[in-house]
Amino acid sequence: MKSEIRKIAVSVEETHLEAGRKISPATRKAVAIAVIKNPFAGGYTEDLTLLTEIGAELGGLLGDKCVQALGITPDQAESYGKAAMVGEGGELEHAAAILHPQLGAPLRKAVEKGAALVPSSKKMGGPGQALDVPLGHKDAAYVRSHFDGIEARLNDSPRAGEIMVAVAVTDSGRPLPRVGGLSHDEAEGKDGLR
Repeated sequence: MKSEIRKIAVSVEETHLEAGRKISPATRKAVAIAVIKNPFAGGYTEDLTLLTEIGAELGGLLGDKCVQALGITPDQAESYGKAAMVGEGGELEHAAAILHPQLGAPLRKAVEKGAALVPSSKKMGGPGQALDVPLGHKDAAYVRSHFDGIEARLNDSPRAGEIMVAVAVTDSGRPLPRVGGLSHDEAEGKDGLR
């Protein structure tokens, strides 16, 4: 691997009760986090190709970990998202280099298909700071029931000279969705929108 990984953490959030109503089956979200060394911390570098290559490695690795944590097959994944937090000495552009050019294709392979854009966020931060990972339906962006998010946080990350990268995958939308729009069952996934 091109990335120097200090730590990986995976968690699953299940919602069994919402607004006093039982959710059955429970809605589930998994988030996988990798904390890596930032090879470009501390100075300006024009060519960020190494970070785009690291993004490709992490997209598949973290996507697979989410699917495994949920105990589903890749085709059962319904939504996904990605985010990165750059620690001291880094730049926001370092997060962009990891998330955008190459992370998406391996993540899509991990969840099978993935016609829609992968929602993303990036920020600067330090140890213990929350990183919100936005979520959207993997095949049809107009499925409103899957507009969601999950928080990723590690008490010791990212340290100076590190980047915390998170990928999230779900097996469902929000509990009790009722804002209308296209449903998961109606989604065709042909154009990434519907």
